Amino acid sequence: MSDLNNDLKIGSFSDSGPWRIEPETIDWKRISDQLNEDAQKQIDDILKPNSVPPVLRTADIVFGLSKAVGKWYFTSRGSTKSKSYSIISRNLKNTFQKFGPTYVKLGQIISSGEGIFPSELVSQFVKLRDQVPAEPFEVVRNTIETDLNRPLDGIFKSFSYEPIAAASIAQVYDATLITGEEVVVKVQRSNIAQKVRQDLQVMKWIAPFLVGKIPITALANPPALVELFANTIIQELDFRIEANNMLDIAAVLAETNQRNIIVPRPHPTLVTKRVLVMEKLSGFKWDDVTGMQDAGIDTEAVLRAGMISFFEGTMFYGVFHGDLHGGNLFVDEKGRVALLDFGIVGRLDPLKRLAFLKLLIGALSNQVEQQIEALKELEALPKDVDTQKLIVDLKLDQPVVDPTTLGAEEMIRELQEITKSLLGIGAKLPKELMLFAKNMLFLDSAIAKLAPNLNIIQEIADISTYFAKEHGQRISKEVGFEINENNIDLEGIKASFGLTNEVESLTYKDIAERRNKIRETFDSVKKKP
Repeated sequence: MSDLNNDLKIGSFSDSGPWRIEPETIDWKRISDQLNEDAQKQIDDILKPNSVPPVLRTADIVFGLSKAVGKWYFTSRGSTKSKSYSIISRNLKNTFQKFGPTYVKLGQIISSGEGIFPSELVSQFVKLRDQVPAEPFEVVRNTIETDLNRPLDGIFKSFSYEPIAAASIAQVYDATLITGEEVVVKVQRSNIAQKVRQDLQVMKWIAPFLVGKIPITALANPPALVELFANTIIQELDFRIEANNMLDIAAVLAETNQRNIIVPRPHPTLVTKRVLVMEKLSGFKWDDVTGMQDAGIDTEAVLRAGMISFFEGTMFYGVFHGDLHGGNLFVDEKGRVALLDFGIVGRLDPLKRLAFLKLLIGALSNQVEQQIEALKELEALPKDVDTQKLIVDLKLDQPVVDPTTLGAEEMIRELQEITKSLLGIGAKLPKELMLFAKNMLFLDSAIAKLAPNLNIIQEIADISTYFAKEHGQRISKEVGFEINENNIDLEGIKASFGLTNEVESLTYKDIAERRNKIRETFDSVKKKP
C-alpha cells in the first residue's frame, strides 16, 4: 500500500485517493466540537419558547397554508380517504414550492419518509426533488472566490458552468483542480442561512396550531417535525460539519471492516462553511439494476452490505447516515456502495446508543418488555408508562392478526385504538428514531429494486446470525442478553409483518400484494362529511 493510501486505515475510502486524509492536520477537523456546539446554540435560540417570528414572513406563510387547507376542505367532501389525502398533499406541495428553499427542503425530507407519512403526501413531495432552479453561475463563482479567498481559475483548471445537481440548500458541480485531480464541488446558495433561520422561527410559531388540522401521522406531529427539521438543516448550513460527518462515517466503516461501503474524501484545505470540495467517485445509479447485473454485480450482496453497515454503525458506534435515498447513493464497478450527502447524520449519545441496541436485540428475540423499556430510554415513551398495561392496550400479548384478513371498519378501529393508546400516554417520535425509521423504509424499498425475489424472513435470520457470530460477546456484555442462532425468534419477526408462524417465505412481491390489499380496503371507505 502506498503512503498516499495509508488513510485507508482510518476510513473506508476508494482504493486510490487523489489526496491523503490526515485528521490531525486538518483545520476544520480540529474545531469539529466547536462547530457542533455553535450549531446547537443556533438551534436552541430558534426553538426557544415565546420568541417572536418575522411578522411579514409569518403572515405570508399563514395565508398560504390557510389557502391550501381551505381549498382541500371545500373540494374533498365525499371523497375516499386516498383521494382526500391526494388533494391536501398536492395543495401542500404547491404551497411549499412557492414558499422557497427552506420549505422545499422540508418537503424533500418528507418525501423520503414513506411509511412515516401517508403515501399520497410522499408521492407529491418527491416532485420537489427535481424542481429547484439553479442560481446564476456568477453568484456561485462569487461564493467560491469569497470563501476560498482566491479567483476561481487559481483553484480549478476547469469548472462546469451547469450544475450536475441543484438542491434547496446547495448546488453541485464537476471540476478539476489546477493540480489535476477530478473533484465535485458543493456550493451553498446565497443568503440561504438567513432565510432558513427566519423560516424556522415561523415554522416553530405556526406548528402548534396545526396539530390535528392537517392529516399527517399523529406521532410525527408538526411541532416534533419542526424540531427535527431545525436540528438537521442548521447543521447542513455549515459544510465543515458535513465534512466531519464524512470522516466519522468513514471511520466507523473502517473499524467494522465494511469495505463494501465507501465515502468520498473531503479536501483537507478546500472546505469552508459554504464550499465543500470532495473526491469525485463514479458508478451506477442506485436504480440502474440492469446495468449493475450486466456488469456482474451481485445486487443482493450490495443490499446486504448496506443493511449490515447501517445496523453496525447505529448499534455499536451511535452514528449513521441520516438521509438515505436513491439520490445519495450509487454503486461502483466493484459493487461497492458510495455514500453521498452527509448533511444529515444521526448521532446517539452513549445511553441512547445502548437503548437502540436493546430495542433491536429485543425485536430479534421477541422480548416485548425490553423493547418498550428501550423506547422509554429513547424518550419515545414517557418514563412512568406502565409497561404491562401498554402491552395489554396495544394487544401485544395476543396472537398476531393478519391485517389483510380484516374488513375496512375493523382495520380502522384497530388503528384508532392503537393511535389513541399511544397519544394518550404521550408517545412521540424523537429525531433519532425518525431518521432511523426513515432509513429502514428506504432499505425496504431498496429490496424491491435490488432483490425483489429475496426471501426476507431468511435474510433477517442470516443477518441476525452474522451479528450473533461477529458481535455476540459485545451484545451480551452491553445488554445482558446472549444472542445466538438458537434464540433468534423468527416467530416474532414474522408477527411484525402480520404473518403467522406457518409462513416460511416472504418476498417483496408478497409484501407489495399485502400492502395493496390493505390500501384497497382503506380506499373502500368513503370519507364522512
